[in-house]
Amino acid sequence: MTTGQFKPVPQIILELPPVEQQRLYDEAYAIIENLDWVDLVQLTALVMGNATVQKQLLGVLMNYLTNELRAEIQYGN
Repeated sequence: MTTGQFKPVPQIILELPPVEQQRLYDEAYAIIENLDWVDLVQLTALVMGNATVQKQLLGVLMNYLTNELRAEIQYGN
């Protein structure tokens, strides 16, 4: 998104145009829509307890950041 500048992922997402935020949401929602959840607390528990879903959601996010935004991902310690 910006050359040579670090931005945390939540900030990058908030700065996306609404159309791109919706696109990212739709891709993530496709993963969680078949889980049996009724609120955010229950959804969080389901995702945190399921390594496969975590990997799928992380994959959506990383794919979007690297392929669409051409962002370089760096992991903290």
